[in-house]
Amino acid sequence: MDIFGTLFGSQARVKIIRLFLLNSEDVFDNAEISKRSKVTLKMVRKEVALLEKVGMIKKKSAFKENASEKKSVSQEKKTRVQGWGLNNDFELLTSLKNFIINTELMRESEIANKFKNAGKIKLLIVAGIFTQTDDSRVDLLIVGDELKKGAIENALHAVEAEVGKEISYAYFDTQEFIYRVGICDKFVRDVLDYPHKKLINKLEIPL
Repeated sequence: MDIFGTLFGSQARVKIIRLFLLNSEDVFDNAEISKRSKVTLKMVRKEVALLEKVGMIKKKSAFKENASEKKSVSQEKKTRVQGWGLNNDFELLTSLKNFIINTELMRESEIANKFKNAGKIKLLIVAGIFTQTDDSRVDLLIVGDELKKGAIENALHAVEAEVGKEISYAYFDTQEFIYRVGICDKFVRDVLDYPHKKLINKLEIPL
């Protein structure tokens, strides 16, 4: 069997592969895979069957917190989830990680385009997972005016589905961000002093 040929047969498959590779300790059922990767359940079932067949994932179970019930810390309950997890004994795991994770996760123009309806963006920075920097404060920083929280969250979910992992982020209106830069705010300096890329920069201040 041509394992690599099977693995990279569709964009949906790549998104699901990234989900498992970047969340190697987690267990997902089909519904969560569908939600996280924005792939239909029908397609998830097909792709999961193929990934199990080549040995990349296997059936696993794990305890997860029941998010549907509001309980105090002392009353927290966990539910056993039956699903799929990464097979750490998969013969091509290291090669696959190097290929998938070290390859550009998304084109920079595609990331910027996701946030076109989020407001008047003045600065869009990617770091962390996008620059393969584990100790970055955030993966994404947004600065602008008339920012729309709902639109930002929708864009983030779309990006997360592509890259296969939850994204840490922060956003500021323009004046607040300029003020933070001026006082050498630690959070802002940590973002700017670590590896990052400015996908959009319309600010007329040195950064």
